[in-house]
Amino acid sequence: KGDIIFEEGDALNGVYCVRSGICKLTKLSANGKDQIVKLVVKGELLGQRSLISDENANLKATALNDMELCFIPKAEIIDDLKKNPNFSFDVLKSMAKDLKDADDIIVNMAQKSVRQRLAEVLVSINDSFGTNPDGTLSVILSREDFASIVGTATESAIRVLSQFKKEGLISTVGKQIKIEDLNGLKHMD
Repeated sequence: KGDIIFEEGDALNGVYCVRSGICKLTKLSANGKDQIVKLVVKGELLGQRSLISDENANLKATALNDMELCFIPKAEIIDDLKKNPNFSFDVLKSMAKDLKDADDIIVNMAQKSVRQRLAEVLVSINDSFGTNPDGTLSVILSREDFASIVGTATESAIRVLSQFKKEGLISTVGKQIKIEDLNGLKHMD
């Protein structure tokens, strides 16, 4: 947890395949704050964009929990891309999905309130990663991480999470969050 897989600006000599665990991809903004761009899970690749564009890493990858990765050298990946059209198509589909997700993030940042964005993040984490046996979200994010994902100040994220608690939408167990009213979060106005 907390280990850096690669830094923004690193030259990547291959791609990483996530075998287990979750990592966050972040981009350093002009004001020196990390913006979480994506959470990456089992079965996904890290570094494929930089490899294909032949540029240094545009993002930083940091483990959020214990992770198992496998590294595939650049020459091997390039060879697979050339020889295996199914693999090439899968990589293209993955990159197209990332672009679509980026489009959605841009629209959300411009048109939705912090409450709506934070509610969407909680629903997304619940849907994508599930819950522990006690009902808490299986991914533990810091309040700073929540703020980074929704593009707001940490204080604002903390305030909105507190409002959600008062409204009975969520409860907390230590640093873990339990969704009490999923429907309420899904229909946030």
